[in-house]
Amino acid sequence: MKEQVVCSLMNFVPGVPFHVYKGDTVKDEEDKTGLSCSCCRSRARRSPCSVGGHRMGCCGCCAALRPRYKRLVDNIFPANPEDGLVRNNMEKLTFYALSSPEKLDRIGEYLALRVSRDISRHRLKYVEISMEAMDQLLVACHAQSLNLFVESFLKMVQRLLECQNPDLQLLATQSFVRFANIEEDTPSYHRRYDFFVSKFSSLCHDNNPDAELRKQLRLAGLRGLQGVVRKTVSDDLQVNIWDETHMEKIVPSLLFNMQDANARASETPDSPQVETPVTLAENCFREVMGRATYGHIASVIKPVLKHLDNHQLWVPNTFSVYTFKIIMYSIQAQYSYAVIQILMNHLDEKYRLETGAGSSEDTEPSSAGAVSKGPKVRTGIVKVLFHIVTIAAGESVGPSVLEVFHSLLNHLRHSITIRSSDGSEVEDEREFQEAVIATLGEFANNLPDYQKIEIMMFILGKVPAPQGPEDSTDGDVGPPAMSPNLRDNSEVLLQHIMLKSLLTVGQKYRTVQLSQAFPTAFLQSLLRMSLAKDPSVRLVVQNILHTLLDRHQNLPQLSVMPNCQDPVGELRVEKCSRQDTVFMKKNGPDLLSHIYENAQLPNNLPTNFQALYTTLALLCVELGSEDVLIELLRLMFAIQDLPSSGLVSMSGAHMASLHALVAAFMFLAGQLTSIPSLCSHVNEVIKVRRERVPQLLPQGQQLTGPLGQVPEQALFDRNVVAEALRSTGHDPSKLFTPYAPRHSSVPGGEANVTRSVSDLNSNNIEVASVNSSPGFIRKHPEEEITVEALKKMMQEPMDTQQVAEEQRYKVLERFRSTPFLELLSSAQQHHQANDLQGKLKEILGKLPGPTATGQASTGRHTGTVTGQHALDARLAQDCHAAPVYEINFPELFVF
Repeated sequence: MKEQVVCSLMNFVPGVPFHVYKGDTVKDEEDKTGLSCSCCRSRARRSPCSVGGHRMGCCGCCAALRPRYKRLVDNIFPANPEDGLVRNNMEKLTFYALSSPEKLDRIGEYLALRVSRDISRHRLKYVEISMEAMDQLLVACHAQSLNLFVESFLKMVQRLLECQNPDLQLLATQSFVRFANIEEDTPSYHRRYDFFVSKFSSLCHDNNPDAELRKQLRLAGLRGLQGVVRKTVSDDLQVNIWDETHMEKIVPSLLFNMQDANARASETPDSPQVETPVTLAENCFREVMGRATYGHIASVIKPVLKHLDNHQLWVPNTFSVYTFKIIMYSIQAQYSYAVIQILMNHLDEKYRLETGAGSSEDTEPSSAGAVSKGPKVRTGIVKVLFHIVTIAAGESVGPSVLEVFHSLLNHLRHSITIRSSDGSEVEDEREFQEAVIATLGEFANNLPDYQKIEIMMFILGKVPAPQGPEDSTDGDVGPPAMSPNLRDNSEVLLQHIMLKSLLTVGQKYRTVQLSQAFPTAFLQSLLRMSLAKDPSVRLVVQNILHTLLDRHQNLPQLSVMPNCQDPVGELRVEKCSRQDTVFMKKNGPDLLSHIYENAQLPNNLPTNFQALYTTLALLCVELGSEDVLIELLRLMFAIQDLPSSGLVSMSGAHMASLHALVAAFMFLAGQLTSIPSLCSHVNEVIKVRRERVPQLLPQGQQLTGPLGQVPEQALFDRNVVAEALRSTGHDPSKLFTPYAPRHSSVPGGEANVTRSVSDLNSNNIEVASVNSSPGFIRKHPEEEITVEALKKMMQEPMDTQQVAEEQRYKVLERFRSTPFLELLSSAQQHHQANDLQGKLKEILGKLPGPTATGQASTGRHTGTVTGQHALDARLAQDCHAAPVYEINFPELFVF
C-alpha cells in the first residue's frame, strides 16, 4: 500500500531523464526500464510491457494511476517509429484537448519533455512524431489557454534549432512557419523571439559545403525570419521587431541572400517558379518594407546602408540600385521622401568622413574593413538617387523638394572645394559632379512646371555673384585658405557647375508664356550672370536662355549660324501673343542691352558669338512682331557700328566675329520676312563679303591679324533696309535713332563697354515730368478706370467706341506722317498765331500801377507810358525776327 501511495504522488522532474522521478528510491541512472515505482520494476524485468515503443512499468497497478493526458500522449507513438503517428489515438488526444483546454499546457509540457529525451537519445523519428502532433494541436486548438501551450511549443522548436543536425533544424523551421501563420485570439505580450531572430539569421548565412543542403538551410532561415516578422509586426504591443538590434540581424541576412547576381541573372519571367534563396529573400524584404510605417523606415534603411558600406557595394552600384528600387516600390508612397532624406544624410556623412569633420564613432572602421569613402562612393550613392528619385519626386512637395536640391547643391560646392584644394582624383570628382547634375535634372523632370521655376530660381540664388569669391562661402565647411588665383578658379568652376545644374532643370521645363518662364527677379539675375568674366559661364547662361525661349522646337535649326547660301531649315513660327508682347515691352530693352554689352566683351570665343546669334534668332522667331523685328535690326546696326566707332578696343578677330554675327542675323531676317528688296540687299552684301572679305562671313576663315578697312559695299545699309521695311507697311523710323543700351549691373572693370545717353525713343522712357514743367499740370488719361466708367462703357453702343478709336488713330497718324512746318501752319490757321503773346501782354497789363491815359501830368506817368511803348516796340521787333526757340508752337504741342 505504501508503494502505491508513493507511486500516485510521483511527478516528473523537468529537465532530467525520463526514468528518474520524484519520490523514487531507485538511484540506478542506467536503469532502462523506465518503471514508475519499485514494485513494478522487478515485475517488469521478468515480463516487460511495451507501450508506444517504450518500456513502461505502468502496465500493472500504476497504469491506471497515470494522468489521462499522459496516457493519451503516450498512445500516439507507435511501437515501430517507421509507422508514423497513430492517427486514431491522435484524434482522441485532439478531442481531449478541445474538451479540456485547461490541459493544453500540461500536454505541451509533456510533449516537450519527450522531445528533449528523444533528442538526447537520438531517436529522431519519435521527434518528428512529436512535432507533427504538436503542429496538429496548434492548428486544432484556439482556446485562450493556447498561450501556455505555445510556450512549450517554442521550447521544442528552440531545442531542435540548437541541435547541429540539419534535418532537425529544417523540421523546427517548418513547425515554426506553420505556427507563424496561425492567428492567435489573445496574443502573448511577454513572448520573446530574440533567439529565433539570431538563429534564423545565422541559417541565412550558412556555408555548408554541400550546395543543395546549403540552399535548404538558407531557405529555412529566410522562411523563419519571414515567420518572425509576420508574427510580431501585426501587433505593436508584442516584441518590437523594428528594434535596431533585430533589424541589424534581419536586414543583412536578407541582403546577403539577394546578392547572388548569377541567380538573379538566370531568372526570366518565363522560368518556372522554383523558390530560391534570392527570390525568397527579395519577397521577404519586400514584405518587411511594405509593413514598415513612417517611424520604422529609418530602422530598416540604416542596416541597408551599413551593409552596402561594409561589403563595398556602392562601386559598382548595380546591387545598391537594385536594392533601393525594391525599397521604393515596396514602401507606402507617402513615405518615399523619407528614404531620399536618409540617403542624403548618408551622403553628408560620407563627406564629413572625407574631411575629418565627423565624430570619432563615425570614423571608426567597421568590422568588415575600412569604411568605404571617396568620390567614387559618393558617386555611387548619387547614382542610386538618380534611379530612385523618379519614384519619390511625385510624392515630394513644398519644402522637401528644396531640401533635396539644397543638399545636392551643397555637395556640388563641397566637391569643387575638394577638387580645388586637392589635385588628386580630379576625374572622380568631375564624375561625381556630373552625377549630381543629372540627378537634379531627373528630380526636376517629375515636378510640376511651377515647381521647376521655383527650383531654377533657387539654384540661381546659390550661384556666386560675379563680383567676387568672398560671397560664395555660404557658411559651409571649407578647406584652408587658398590663393586668390585658386579661389578665382574655384569661383568660376562653381558658377559653371551651378549653371549647368540650372540648365539641366531648365531642359525639363516646357515654356508656354515667357512671363511665367522669366519672372523679373530670375531674368535680372540671369542677365547679370550673362556678363560674367569667364566665357564658359556666359555660354551656359546663353544656353539657359535658349532652352527657355524655345517653345516650338526651333533650337536645332538655329543652333548654328547659317552659311548665308542655303536657305534656313523649316521653322515653326506663330503669331506673337499679347502676353508676350507685354513681356517684351517690359523686359526687351534690358535683354537686348545685355546682348549688346555681351558682344563687346574682349574674351569672347566663337562659341559665345554663336550663342548670341541663337539668342537673337530665337527672339526673332518666338516673338515675331513688328516692334521686336525693328528693335533687333536696330541692335544689329549698332553692333555693326561698334568696330568702326573706336569706343571699344577690339582685336581683328573680335571685329570679324561681330560682322559675321550681323550677317547671319540679317540673312535670317530676310528669310523670315520674305521681303524681296531686303533679301536682295542682304545677298548683295554677302556676295561682296564672299569676294573681298570672306572673314566677315559666319563660316569664313579665322582672322589672325588686324581687320583693316571694311568696304562700304560690305556693310548693310540702314537706309536700304528701312526702305524695304517701309515698302511692306512697317514703320522703320526707329532704325535711325542711335541705339543706347541701358546701364547694367556689370561689376566695374569686367568689361569696357560703351555708355551713352539714354535712348529717348525707348518705350519705357518718359520725356516730360512734373518737376520739369512746373507751370503746367500733367494730364490724366482720358479713360478713367472706375466703376462708373465701366458701367458707361457697357451701356454705350460699340459704334461709339469704334468712332473714338478711329479718331485717335487719325490724330496719331497725322502727327506721325505730317511734317512739322505743315503742322505749324495748320495750327496757325485755326488759332491765332499771337495767342500766347496776347496772353502775356494781358498779364503784364494787369500789373499794379496807373494805366496809360491821355493825362500825363507828372513825370512818373510819363515814364510809365514811355516804358509801355518801348515794350510794345520791342515785342513787335521780336515778332518780325524771332529765333527758332521762340517760334510759337501750335496749341496741341503745348504740354
